[in-house]
Amino acid sequence: MKEFLLRNLHGDVEGTCSGKVGFIICVLTVTNISPGKVLPGSGLAEFVVQYQAIVFKPYKGEVVDAIVTSVNQIGFFADVGPLQVFVAQKLMPNDFKFDSNGPCYRGDDQMIEKNGQVRLKIVGLKHQATQINAVGTIKEDYLGQIQ
Repeated sequence: MKEFLLRNLHGDVEGTCSGKVGFIICVLTVTNISPGKVLPGSGLAEFVVQYQAIVFKPYKGEVVDAIVTSVNQIGFFADVGPLQVFVAQKLMPNDFKFDSNGPCYRGDDQMIEKNGQVRLKIVGLKHQATQINAVGTIKEDYLGQIQ
């Protein structure tokens, strides 16, 4: 029974997002499993499981490295592990211009293109029940393309 509960816990929890705790990356240990209760009318059993896990909870002002997933005229999207961050053109340095041939953004000495690596700062977060949305900037010193 314990192995069944552990398999279900790993399958149901790992890789999910909770706006309260962030992205649950991996369950480390199970600290407690309740004896369980039989639910009336269905014959199913309910268990309360306490566990420790590795989580990723981004916060405003955090500087992270990301992989660019798409580039368009209004900005670009980049993935920071399970988190997708949008960087609008207004949150890029003034010398960055959109090049539709790439598509990419070109600056004096940098280029932001799909599958490229960037260092960005999270400037806004929106926590929802099952997801977290983020807005970032590369308009500050030491941010932008990673070479």
